[in-house]
Amino acid sequence: MTRTLFHLFFFLLGLQTTLAQNITAKVVDAKSGESLPYANIKLNETTNLISNAEGYFTLSESNSDDASVLTVTYLGYVKHQITVGELRNLQYIIKLEPGVFELETMTISNVKPDPNAIMAEVKKNLPIHYKNNGQASKSMIFYRDASTFKPIKFDIEFTKSTGFTKKGLEAVNREVNAFTSKLISHPPKEFKDLLCNYYTNTKMKDNKPLFHTKLDVVKATLLKDEDRSVDLDDMQQVAENIFLKHLDSTKYYRVKSGLFGSRDTISLKKSFNEKKNKNKNITPKLTSSKTGLTVFMFENNFSQSGKLDFVNKPELYKYTYEGKTYNDKDEFMYVLSFEPRKSKAKYNGKLYVSETDYAVVRCDYALAEGETVSGFNMKLLLGVKASENISKGTLIYKKNTDNKGYYLQYASVETGQYIYLNRPLKFIELTDSEKDVVAFDLKVEGNTADKKEFLTISKSEINETAFDNVKEEDFNYILLKRYDSKIWKDFVSIEPLEEMKQFKVAE
Repeated sequence: MTRTLFHLFFFLLGLQTTLAQNITAKVVDAKSGESLPYANIKLNETTNLISNAEGYFTLSESNSDDASVLTVTYLGYVKHQITVGELRNLQYIIKLEPGVFELETMTISNVKPDPNAIMAEVKKNLPIHYKNNGQASKSMIFYRDASTFKPIKFDIEFTKSTGFTKKGLEAVNREVNAFTSKLISHPPKEFKDLLCNYYTNTKMKDNKPLFHTKLDVVKATLLKDEDRSVDLDDMQQVAENIFLKHLDSTKYYRVKSGLFGSRDTISLKKSFNEKKNKNKNITPKLTSSKTGLTVFMFENNFSQSGKLDFVNKPELYKYTYEGKTYNDKDEFMYVLSFEPRKSKAKYNGKLYVSETDYAVVRCDYALAEGETVSGFNMKLLLGVKASENISKGTLIYKKNTDNKGYYLQYASVETGQYIYLNRPLKFIELTDSEKDVVAFDLKVEGNTADKKEFLTISKSEINETAFDNVKEEDFNYILLKRYDSKIWKDFVSIEPLEEMKQFKVAE
């Protein structure tokens, strides 16, 4: 009997451990088996989830019991409801059936809807659908920012080295070569994840509405190799530090860059650097994160964004009616493709427009072939060239619970730049005569890429007292050397792509 109870205990313990783990599942097309990116998953009718670009999503430990109900929707597919217990039996694969239109429910006509007339209605209704209603609100948001720099060339060439001994110069050369080789072989990347409660309220002051925000950070992680930053200024700083540590540590130096004078005074003296760091104005992470979220939502609001001109400036584009599909409420959506018609237009893509109120509920966009967002070429004068040549994204809007207006439920936005930098740098010893001790040319060519993902997990209205009672506190990122799914086991998050899962700090 004791032996039986012993085995039963360990069986139940193993079962509990199995049930308490995060669950990763995939959403696919039932016919083709292809993954469905950015499918909406609603957990127990309260929590919004999203499948990633590879079709995967994750349920946290607290949401993975067998009785939990998932409602999975995707434009043009039949809504599918499934329990977590049923999902386990299906090997964690959710197959969505493509939608079939019933002819008797549709008006039979040989006349296609006019896409320009549809877009005229879209533009007319923008202020209604995407404006702030002034009501205090609380949104739980998951936000990911992934950045990378892929260098094509990273050269440091000495032009003067009187400040080094022969041995010191050899050491500098070794360290510089190791630094640049590592950058080329292991391009720097970083991933920031932020789970937060974002509060908004509009208050009147001097008869004018003032928009207020507050942020309560639940958890924040940073996956980054601190020796390989994606920021060019940080890379230059690392290069400068390599030189500085082989110079006379008792002296002071100034770094001169290019045509426009000198940078701050630098030294290896501990007391000097402690005082210098103390006087630095560092923006609190809370402030920068709150500003970043607010700007992101503004830039991806159809009625406010200058970039999303394919919605708010339809006169610039040519639209084609592609057909109809329907959403999770069985409401029909117009599907329109668009491409540049005038020289100011830069994008092509697809819009999904509600037939009932002409709200754009989803858009997929990318730069048209040969287009760039912006750029400048000052190679000859300043040794700098840049061109923003990647701009694409997917935006999904959901109707508010009161059926008045829409909010940004999910966004995936990618940007990228080609950069070229040829910058002469000098270390100048601060003496009465100020002499150059080291001079070198820094040549960098490469591509930067940034991908931001935004998910509104839940959204609710609150009263003004609740808003006023929110206390903000600064926070620190949890620094990780490799991705660890366990860190999000108790929270809702966006399932990372394989690139993030495979990242680890290079030894």
